[in-house]
Amino acid sequence: MRVYLEEHQVTVNEGCIAIACPITGDWVAMTNHTWAFSIAEMKRNLGFAHLEIINDFTAVSMAIPMLKAEHLIQFGGSAPVAGKPIAVYGAGTGLGVAHLVHVDKRWVSLPGEGGHVDFAPNSEEEGIILEELRAELGHVSAERVLSGPGLVNLYRAIVKSDGRLPENLQPREVTERALADSCTDCRRALSLFCVIMGRFGGNLALTLGTFGGVYIAGASCRASWSSLKPLVSAAVLKTKAVLKLMFRISRFT
Repeated sequence: MRVYLEEHQVTVNEGCIAIACPITGDWVAMTNHTWAFSIAEMKRNLGFAHLEIINDFTAVSMAIPMLKAEHLIQFGGSAPVAGKPIAVYGAGTGLGVAHLVHVDKRWVSLPGEGGHVDFAPNSEEEGIILEELRAELGHVSAERVLSGPGLVNLYRAIVKSDGRLPENLQPREVTERALADSCTDCRRALSLFCVIMGRFGGNLALTLGTFGGVYIAGASCRASWSSLKPLVSAAVLKTKAVLKLMFRISRFT
């Protein structure tokens, strides 16, 4: 932070930093990184009068009410209902989740660690994937399949369940091969990722009745969205018991 401020020759005395981990007190330890620090100590070292550390998806969620139609791609549901709860989630190095509620004429973000809920398979194929990942990882959370590393986990589990050895691929390579249709295993992994991603969003919508919309944020699917949209949209509407409700809830990216 200090180097950045010096390089850009700016002086600030207040700051707000969004970081990918739960913020529960003064000590902050990143979930998917080795970095850890004291908020009070950082504030003192930077010479700030005020320093706020918030969850990254708290920051993302607070940006949602500021977005205009041209910033969004709607892929299902009707128009969002003003003032109703909103859900936002997105896959990156992990799976970020937050909700927004409108209270006393202002938006309040409800941060959480929704990415760490249990992965709940909903098909025979997903059940096989769960068993493969459980044997390798132990507890299998949603983040273990809905993230960059999660996409690789899906690919590896698909290959291993067929009695073969997976290649050592990066998330970008799995996505590129899938979209180029040059690897059946990668295509299966990406398709499964989209199905689970859509269903996860549907579950968020049901949890809080998010008639203000469900938003997918982040760069994980932006480049390939035209190919992935049908899979995600169909998965959101998978549960017949809530079909009418889900048709009323807007879905965006």
